[in-house]
Amino acid sequence: MVITYLIVLLLASFSIGYEAVQPIPERVPYDREKAEIGKLLYHDPILAKDRRTSCAYCHDLYQKCGTDHRPIAKGFGDRKGKVNTPTVYNVRFNFRFFWDGRAKTLREQILEPIRGFSEMNITQEEIEERLNKHDYYKKLFKKVYGTDRITFDMVVDAIVEFEKALITPNSRFDRYLRGEEVLSEKEKEGYKLFKKLGCISCHNGINLGGNSFQKIGLVKPYPWHPSNPDRYRITGREFDKNVYRVPPLRNIDCTHPYFHDGSVKTLENAVQLMAYYNLGFMLEEEELELLVAFLKTLRGELPEILKGEGER
Repeated sequence: MVITYLIVLLLASFSIGYEAVQPIPERVPYDREKAEIGKLLYHDPILAKDRRTSCAYCHDLYQKCGTDHRPIAKGFGDRKGKVNTPTVYNVRFNFRFFWDGRAKTLREQILEPIRGFSEMNITQEEIEERLNKHDYYKKLFKKVYGTDRITFDMVVDAIVEFEKALITPNSRFDRYLRGEEVLSEKEKEGYKLFKKLGCISCHNGINLGGNSFQKIGLVKPYPWHPSNPDRYRITGREFDKNVYRVPPLRNIDCTHPYFHDGSVKTLENAVQLMAYYNLGFMLEEEELELLVAFLKTLRGELPEILKGEGER
């Protein structure tokens, strides 16, 4: 893992004429009619056994950038989960889902919280029964799916389509990459430092992360606990202890608290700790200030499918 990291770091440091970060597209393809049904379901506690916990309960799209701002998620009956809630914004650009990357598709990702004991805790049969007694949903599904009976597969399909639409384009940094906006000197220096230190070797691509598995504690050992949601839990290989799907940095100033256990409250502390564990040293105050200034340029716009609705 260390050798792989060093190779990627060298490529990031010495490549010429290549930008390792791409702007979020201003528009992406998705089925709007299906996504509109998915949006309703996403915010409707009808999908939870207690009729209180919706997808939006943990992934607030209007106030908390697709997270819940809790250290550890809560779900059905206020049962406490085991991990910090990742953002659902820009999720279509991730190559795997969950901290340990166990889900390979958005469909797989959606199934777990619906069925999860500490999340929505409901069966697909219960969902089908409820929705097929709901005249408004029956009318919507009939129009879009052309059927008189709502199935669980249709429910998942609609939510997947909605999540595909949750992109946050036109951040100041995106507009900078497209030559439409000028960043401050501090922000530009922060991006240069981000690349120089090698942060970009893991946080790259459209989502500045979400596209690889990497280890926290490459240089300085990071504490490990058997309950960690890391790749070791999936593979059982010692090599995979403290290996996680790299968290995306889009809207990072709004997705606190940080790390898999939500133990880090501020962005400044998160950046400092990552430098310590993966670079082996503490950042100087000016370096930290520059990096955070750059990271704050990554806040994008509200997804188009949510615009004009106010705040919930």
